[in-house]
Amino acid sequence: MWAQLKTAMHPDAVRLIIVLFLSFLIGLEREEHQSQEKGYSFGGVRTFPLIGILGFGVALISVGQVMPIAIGLAVLASFLVPSYLHKMKGDPCAGITTEVSALGTYVVGVLVQQDQYWTATAMVVVSLFLLELKSGLEGLARRVSAADIVTFTKFLLVAAVILPVVPNQPVSQFRINPLTVWYVVVAVSLISYAGYLLQRAIGGRGGFVAGALVGGAYSSTAATVAMARAASTGGAGGSQLAGGVLMASAMALPRWLILVALASPPLAARLAPWMLGIMVLSCAAGLTLAVRSPEPADAGDRVGPRGNPLELRVAFAFAALFVATLVITQLVSGALGSNGVLGLAAVVGVTDITPFVVGIAGSAATGLALHTAAAAILIAGASNAAAKGFYALGFAGRAAGRAACAWQLGMASLLLAAAWLASAS
Repeated sequence: MWAQLKTAMHPDAVRLIIVLFLSFLIGLEREEHQSQEKGYSFGGVRTFPLIGILGFGVALISVGQVMPIAIGLAVLASFLVPSYLHKMKGDPCAGITTEVSALGTYVVGVLVQQDQYWTATAMVVVSLFLLELKSGLEGLARRVSAADIVTFTKFLLVAAVILPVVPNQPVSQFRINPLTVWYVVVAVSLISYAGYLLQRAIGGRGGFVAGALVGGAYSSTAATVAMARAASTGGAGGSQLAGGVLMASAMALPRWLILVALASPPLAARLAPWMLGIMVLSCAAGLTLAVRSPEPADAGDRVGPRGNPLELRVAFAFAALFVATLVITQLVSGALGSNGVLGLAAVVGVTDITPFVVGIAGSAATGLALHTAAAAILIAGASNAAAKGFYALGFAGRAAGRAACAWQLGMASLLLAAAWLASAS
């Protein structure tokens, strides 16, 4: 249809129609903006199409030369400067968004004349989003602290600057690839950061259940400790604490599964039925327990994030733990065989097992038997689930923590059974 239209009409006529349409959209948005705000504002539904036509015409007569186009843009800017100064007289805090939009409209006309239809359309669509989402974007800027911006900038340094220059070849007798290690660090940080941002977004509005689910996706151990402390001060009952800890522990399973899939898809396929099945059962049981008793109004706040996972020290610490896990796993496997790896899995479960899970997945990709790797990850998960039950018991006290500990031991039993079945299949 597009080819038939270009054949039936003069090519420049089709381009001119596109320029008018795209420029009119920007002008319409600016006209609507003028109707909502008092005072002077540059341009509207007539001015912006004229600017688009100007860019189109200058590009047409420039015959591929850049200088006439640049001169035309400079002349347009010289007209916009007095307009902006006039606007500043009425409102010293006035922005320059409309004037920049006018310059962008000129560029859209140039792009369409050069058959860059996709780029021109994308520019207009993105511009409209940015113009219409003014209040939301400004609200986001107020909510994001300077520390968060600095932290994210440091992460970009790690992910976009350092990552491309990391050596991509195995080193030492343990055959550890620095690039693989850094890829894992970036992946883990991003997944954790997604949970962190979701927690920041929902705040306490989702209540105890939402806090437990999102907190588990971010850090199930941290969520468990936070909920247990809330229970110790009357912030949650025993049944509710048990349900919250169970849901938080359940949400850790898909996070581990995603990380395993990045390192070893065959291992993830072997683990998926067991981990997802236990996640569904645990979430259902946890939700049933959590809704038995009313929750305090600030319950969701008490399960909030305690730190930004994109901190560089966190990334470097995880990298060190990941490398240590790879080395220890190879040493134990070489000295004690698969039984040694399974024993190691039971021991590491008392801490954050994410480095161990990713390390085992990396070992599976380089030679560790899939059934041994699957059993090791499930055993580590069982050990971690039991540990969180005892954390709840310790931080919440015996009265509130007994139910949580019992249910966590039940989840651990399911994971151990899955480990036995996965190793046998």
